[in-house]
Amino acid sequence: MSDDPIDDLNNSGLSTQAVHGGNVPDPATGARITPVYQTASYVFQDADHAARLFNLDEVGYIYSRITNPTVQALENKMTLLDGAAGATAAASGHAAQFLAFLPLMDAGDQFIASQNLYGGSITQFSQSFSRLGWEVAFVDPTAPKYFRDALTSRTKAIFTESLSNPGGVMVDLEAVSAIACDAKVPLIVDNTMATPALCRPFDWGADIAVYSTTKFIGGHGNAIGGMVVDSGRFAWDGRYPALTEPNPAYHGTCFAEKFGAMAYSVYGHAVGLRDFGPAMAPMTAFLTLTGAETLALRMARHCENALQVARHLENHPKVVWVSYAGLPSSPSYDLANKYLSNGAGAVLTFGLKGGYEAGIKTVEACQLFSHLANVGDTRSLIIHPASTTHRQLSDEAGAAAGAGPDVVRLSVGIEDIHDLISDLDQALAASSS
Repeated sequence: MSDDPIDDLNNSGLSTQAVHGGNVPDPATGARITPVYQTASYVFQDADHAARLFNLDEVGYIYSRITNPTVQALENKMTLLDGAAGATAAASGHAAQFLAFLPLMDAGDQFIASQNLYGGSITQFSQSFSRLGWEVAFVDPTAPKYFRDALTSRTKAIFTESLSNPGGVMVDLEAVSAIACDAKVPLIVDNTMATPALCRPFDWGADIAVYSTTKFIGGHGNAIGGMVVDSGRFAWDGRYPALTEPNPAYHGTCFAEKFGAMAYSVYGHAVGLRDFGPAMAPMTAFLTLTGAETLALRMARHCENALQVARHLENHPKVVWVSYAGLPSSPSYDLANKYLSNGAGAVLTFGLKGGYEAGIKTVEACQLFSHLANVGDTRSLIIHPASTTHRQLSDEAGAAAGAGPDVVRLSVGIEDIHDLISDLDQALAASSS
């Protein structure tokens, strides 16, 4: 085996990549598991070596805000799993989204986003990004033409989730990527809910993927992190001066010219992490590396359990509707069969008779399902979005995002299915008591 695990594993199966990608025996000790390099900085060989690193003429380590061996191992794993050119780890999924847009946007620029997004993303885009002069236009993602209709001369990117949180709405990635390609803007896909185990966005024409690794990649609810993964295929031009014009902080280096397919990822480290500092901690990377090894196994069980729960709820007398792309009744069923190769994910929503109050009573009555604001854990989770994750939205915006007052969201874990169904049944019975 060569020193580059990515080259050796490109043609391997996903489970093999998940276990071995990025993980090579430690050259100093022979340790098989990537160590936690809990260090702030690194010793230079000499002055010339330091100069080469600071000039971006040589790959290496300067300061752990920018690069760290444990974090790089996780970046290499995600690069491999997505079939990409490079990746940049971040302190959270929101930090990853910020780093994803940083090389693309200047004040006054616009990007187009699906309206069916995680509530925190809607707030980040519409409130905090707007203070930077980055404008967002939200569109209905169920028809690709809505993305095309929203294009303007100021559009610099299109953003969508491959499988929406919380509504489970699927987007026709191939059609939207064709629109982005025609407009010569990158398509950014939040692939958190699907993960590379179910969907690889670059296979369908996307240019950049973002993740909250907190969720299914790490999979155990013990570490907050994010990831930006770059396909390396987008042809950066003069509309993206951060990548195509000389950078004065690096003696006039033009990232696109010097680094080619790696330009976007190098910029993410050399500028994004250097100047804004949302670096992933080495211990977070270690925990996420460990969790990622079982990604394929976990996602298979998540999907199996979620489908059985969805079928059960669809026939429950206290449930009005169920939104899960794995059900034939779902408008996203055909797209799920096309884009989600191994199941429709672990997250689903359903609407309760009794509306808002019934939703609150249901989550409070659950015993096995944990009532908390997260998804992607091995254990099953439940939340009422209208009173928690999406409460900052208006009723209209919440409903558009799939988080109306009657909605309950489940993240179905890997427990025994009969225990999960039993817990939901007793909670639903309690909701009307």
